[in-house]
Amino acid sequence: MQLKFRREMIVFGLVGTVGFLVDTGVLYLIKGELGLYWARVFSFFCAATATWWLNRQITFRHRESGMSMTQEYVRYFGLMLGGGVVNYLVYAIAIALIPATIYSPMISIAMGSVAGMVINYLSARYIVFRKKLR
Repeated sequence: MQLKFRREMIVFGLVGTVGFLVDTGVLYLIKGELGLYWARVFSFFCAATATWWLNRQITFRHRESGMSMTQEYVRYFGLMLGGGVVNYLVYAIAIALIPATIYSPMISIAMGSVAGMVINYLSARYIVFRKKLR
């Protein structure tokens, strides 16, 4: 049981890394148009969508939500907003405090991502993908 939990945490972290890359990539693509704060809202949406799909296919493939894909996505995204709020607050504080360089948005995203990851994992595992497949 403990090994399965650790495996899920590791895979969840790897999926989170992909989410971080999506988040960072989208942010850097649109920050000139929307600014660092509004671009992060959109980049978070893209990253949460990517991680939902990957977690559904890989991390929690032996679990199910018992919902339609649309319902599952809406619930997942809604719960990820809890971790996302923590993530965004840490990001915004870091943007305000870290001296502006080309890397400061990426560092700020990383700090926010780590802060929200535990909340997001627990929400995904115990609320969205809570039923084990038989």
